[in-house]
Amino acid sequence: MTVTQNTKPRTFFGINPKTGRALTQEFTESTTEEINNAVEAAEAAFEAYRAKTPQERAAFLDKIGEEIMNIGDALLKTCAEETGLPEARLTGERGRTVNQLKLFAELLREGSWVQAIIETTQPDRQPLPKPDTRSMQIPLGPVGVFGASNFPLAFSVAGGDTASALAAGCPVVAKAHPAHPATSQLVGEAILRAAAATNMPTGVFSLIHGPSVEVGMTLVQHPLIKAIGFTGSFRGGKAIYDAAVRRPEPIPVYAEMGSTNPVFVLPGVLRERREALAQGLVNSITMGVGQFCTNPGLVISLSSDETNTFVTKAGEILAAVQPGTMLTPAIKNAFDQGVQKLSSVNNVQVIARGPATEDSCAGAAHLLKTDAATFVANPELAEEVFGPSSVIITADSKAQLLEIARNLHGHLTATIHGTPEDLQEYSELISVLERKVGRLLLNGYPTGVEVGHAMVHGGPYPATTDARSTSVGTTAIYRFARPICYQDFPEQLLPPALQNANPLNIWRKVNGAFTQESV
Repeated sequence: MTVTQNTKPRTFFGINPKTGRALTQEFTESTTEEINNAVEAAEAAFEAYRAKTPQERAAFLDKIGEEIMNIGDALLKTCAEETGLPEARLTGERGRTVNQLKLFAELLREGSWVQAIIETTQPDRQPLPKPDTRSMQIPLGPVGVFGASNFPLAFSVAGGDTASALAAGCPVVAKAHPAHPATSQLVGEAILRAAAATNMPTGVFSLIHGPSVEVGMTLVQHPLIKAIGFTGSFRGGKAIYDAAVRRPEPIPVYAEMGSTNPVFVLPGVLRERREALAQGLVNSITMGVGQFCTNPGLVISLSSDETNTFVTKAGEILAAVQPGTMLTPAIKNAFDQGVQKLSSVNNVQVIARGPATEDSCAGAAHLLKTDAATFVANPELAEEVFGPSSVIITADSKAQLLEIARNLHGHLTATIHGTPEDLQEYSELISVLERKVGRLLLNGYPTGVEVGHAMVHGGPYPATTDARSTSVGTTAIYRFARPICYQDFPEQLLPPALQNANPLNIWRKVNGAFTQESV
């Protein structure tokens, strides 16, 4: 069970985006043989790993977090050198990474995530007896995870995809993002130390490297891989999805591919606090040099004097924001090309841009403006430009604003700013946007994703390949599990979650009612 690809090893280096120079640590691209070995080791580990108790898997996740913290400042310094991100930002991201591991550990210890459902037999039912049926979630098998460029810790080797897959009981083969290979290596080694310390089976986690498409496709096409987690560009995610569904055994691909996250600013709120809105919007556009998948790339409002004042103020604030170093030269080049493409459309005006800089990898913020007719006639204006830019669209009427909302494709988020009176008058906007996004915000900003039980970080295509899932929060675990039903099984053969005595003391649905009681 192997996938045959090129086996000639290649070497590569990380790049310091601030200097544009290659770093000193050399990495070797994983060969087809090495990738096959990693996947086969994951398959060999699967039965033993899925048999671990929830408490044992929880201890593993906690230990991963502990080992990541034990790396200390060396992790932050290495990551800052590879990404250009400030150590303060990375310190917070490390905390988020460790905390989401702890959150999944807590989920496992509580245990009800398995969705145990029991319907007891009714042997005297007429005209036919009712069988005893019991169902729960079980892990899929080995999972391939692709690290993201913009979150080198929280969406990378030990990020949410890996945490949720390991929590579900699935071994993981992670592909390090080539923009931060040394960071990925440090975290991968921490996971392996945690696996050894908690007596997890060999092969429960492996790390592969390489900038080439072949490395990723070898992982996706391996017949033992049962699901893929991906965060990145639309082009990359769609290519992975297409390859996965063309396999002899198609597998699910949970690809989060970005979004322009429209923000609707209604008339009443502009009259009340347009200057505060301008400041908040610019803060969100420029946060992290705009390198968030929830960056507000579209702003929609009615044409008015208040809107003009709001746009002017936002432009003044944005023009003073100093450019920040972007993650890689390739991302910077793509951003420049994207802004140029937007500004070259007829009737699109550049309202403001950030100051010039000598840093060749720094992204200057841009604020653009157009009208609804131009936006509708030029679909490319709705495409994501990854970086600190946003397009303000003015509509001539409420009907035109609602039509823009109806014509949106899928996004991760949408935001509405409005007074209570605005929200009553534009109540239809909420129902329209519910069909377009995974997270709907009111009087806030989309950047900043809370990791919790209720979070949905997903959305309709093309924001993701599966709008029914999330890549952030504990319900992400269901991407890597599936339901199974046991019919007329004797007690001793049932998993503990479905046994009459409820030895795990979890919440279960028994004959239609939720309970922790025994059957």
